[in-house]
Amino acid sequence: MNLNQVTLPSIDPENSVRFYQLLGLRLIVDALPRYARMECPDGASTLSIHLVEKLPQGELPTLYFETERLDEEYQRLKEAKVNFDLAPTDQSWLWREARLKDPDGNPLILFFAGKNRKNPPWRVA
Repeated sequence: MNLNQVTLPSIDPENSVRFYQLLGLRLIVDALPRYARMECPDGASTLSIHLVEKLPQGELPTLYFETERLDEEYQRLKEAKVNFDLAPTDQSWLWREARLKDPDGNPLILFFAGKNRKNPPWRVA
């Protein structure tokens, strides 16, 4: 089994698609204004956006996008006027991460963990 697709609700899918394209995702299904699917530039994962009348309330799932070029991507996105809640920061769990939200408020983390993503020193045998 492999997690390969996540779908996010959006009140403005066209705006969300522009945002995720700025992050580097490529549009592969265009059924806007109600639906779109994009693929990540690395790996085989896809992300889709679908139109909703009202966004969900409360705690939302967090999407993580890993890049070896975290600091460069952060700078590129800052220059493109993307707002971040946290600049790239080394975390105690051995990841370096930056936090932001997409246009619909979905939390995102851009990070680099390398081998520590799946094999931290405290990994269960």
